[in-house]
Amino acid sequence: MSNYKLLGVGTNAKTIKGDGSEYLTAILYMTPWKVMVDGKAFNSCPMAEQASCIDACLYTAGRGQMNNVQTARQRKAQWFYRDRESFMDQLISDVIKFVNYCQKRNIQPCIRLNGTTDIRWENIEVKGWSYSHNEDIDTDIEAKNIIELFPEVQWYDYTKISNRKTKHLKNYHLTWSYSGANIDYASKLQDALDNGMNAAVVFRKEYKLPEWRGINVTDGDKDDLRFLDPCNSIVALYAKGKAKRDTTGFVVDI
Repeated sequence: MSNYKLLGVGTNAKTIKGDGSEYLTAILYMTPWKVMVDGKAFNSCPMAEQASCIDACLYTAGRGQMNNVQTARQRKAQWFYRDRESFMDQLISDVIKFVNYCQKRNIQPCIRLNGTTDIRWENIEVKGWSYSHNEDIDTDIEAKNIIELFPEVQWYDYTKISNRKTKHLKNYHLTWSYSGANIDYASKLQDALDNGMNAAVVFRKEYKLPEWRGINVTDGDKDDLRFLDPCNSIVALYAKGKAKRDTTGFVVDI
């Protein structure tokens, strides 16, 4: 496996369940919520406070509990906000390397850029970047963002922003993250569904019923390949890390 400066491959216990002969997932992890850069605070999860998921964030689950892992994620976040152009240059280089690795093995490359953040990557421009996607055809792709730049990649993420404008990006799949901690935020469930997203719900215990609030339920813990989930579904997840002790309403009791 190639070494990457920003992406992680084979480091997430959940994505490994879906990695194999058909799919391979790379993830970008950075500090969520707020990070200080040169004395200024930047927020990578704009809805975290309203959804009351800060304390229960998966940032503290698994390897995220380790200080060296959190330090590495903070360093990436500071790079992202301090020098966006060089950060994107490195990210694109990592993606090219990952795509080449997958193509040589006839595996579908999948990438999550919001492993622990909620950044609108569809709005982040890639300036001056283009490259040939086929060695036999001398054509380049002009793109506004990194998702358009790599149409052969299946991009996917969780988000708490129910009105993200991504329907035109056919290779980008978003799953909205539900929280019952705030009535106004919880009411956006239907907005997310109407916007073409499924909704992920974190349950205290494993959810085994076929429906939740009249919506079909699919098991989100069997793998991380959210783009394979049936449309108009509730994606049931089991509380992990500090989320197991959450009492805000972010974690749903059944």
